[in-house]
Amino acid sequence: MNIHDPTAELRASVAVPFERAHAMPVSVYTSPDFAALEQEHVFATSWLCAGRVDALKAPGDYLTLEIAGEPVLVLRDREGTLRAMSNVCRHRMSVLLEGRGNARVITCPYHAWTYSLDGSLRGAPAMEMNQGFCKEQNALPPIRCVDWNGWIMVTLNPDLPEPATQLSEVDDLVGYLDMAQYVEVFREEHRWNTNWKILAENFMESYHLPMCHGGTIGGAVDLKKMTCPEGTEHFNYHHILKDDSIALSIAHKDNTALQGEDRLRTWLLAIYPSLLITLTPGYFWYLCLTPDGPDHVKILYGGGLHPDFAADPDQEAHFAALKGLLDHVNDEDRGCTERVWRGMQGRLARPGPLSHLERPNYEFARWIADRMPG
Repeated sequence: MNIHDPTAELRASVAVPFERAHAMPVSVYTSPDFAALEQEHVFATSWLCAGRVDALKAPGDYLTLEIAGEPVLVLRDREGTLRAMSNVCRHRMSVLLEGRGNARVITCPYHAWTYSLDGSLRGAPAMEMNQGFCKEQNALPPIRCVDWNGWIMVTLNPDLPEPATQLSEVDDLVGYLDMAQYVEVFREEHRWNTNWKILAENFMESYHLPMCHGGTIGGAVDLKKMTCPEGTEHFNYHHILKDDSIALSIAHKDNTALQGEDRLRTWLLAIYPSLLITLTPGYFWYLCLTPDGPDHVKILYGGGLHPDFAADPDQEAHFAALKGLLDHVNDEDRGCTERVWRGMQGRLARPGPLSHLERPNYEFARWIADRMPG
């Protein structure tokens, strides 16, 4: 094995059975070459989440993102249809829109070419003397975009099965909670100094909770009572039962549809490669991860309420308390994951053996290895 080849190192690492597994090799996190392979063979070929559908309520509401370096625009058109398209002008290739907002038309900030909300070219000043110019041939290229359970899912891959097919087992597990009906309350963007996989793995296991989250939720965690079920081809998960110490963690008192332990169960879903969801009968929160080189990750961090709590007169007070807790937990995770990144820069850094509580990390490593070329 060439020790300087991260792909070969990763394949050797996941070739052993889980009972003998180690964490992923350091090079898989730190190598710029491997980060480039991930962009091409993971992010450019997968369904990725751009946040919640209810972030785009009105015609003209838009948001922007990049997929493997490709500028993408997602918007609600005049008929209310959710669309994604290239965010690059067909003239001299300027990026068109940035951030989030609302637009009646899409206007290029460079030469004022304008596009309708369906992506068709609407106007191009001073082009009448170009004999080869044709407006109909200069629409913004469409990009696949669907509403999956209230999540905006986009992909550059024309051949990928629909999320409803690929992630049907998610519905089998949590369909009774009807994620599509949850109401987003906040959406923020952050950038941390760590590799995106370190943060993804951090979400996938609860082994770190007693120590990393000792100041918040860690004291209520009993490692001996944790289990990590075997995951599926496209996601992994685990779940825990909670008490009423956080009002929104359990079903609303007026909810009669949920019975027994379903009123208490919190789900943690890691949708490969980079959508991480905590879903409870009262609230949800999520992270969408975008690599920014090997050493940084851009994070879309959002959350909201089950419809029962969204309609409750006391929901603002409940959610203010919850948001404070989530922010504190997020800060603790930032500290832990950025320390892991710093540790990986050491000459003596070596991946250690995995606990039985880190099975999702092993499955995630195998999923990434399967997508590498060669």
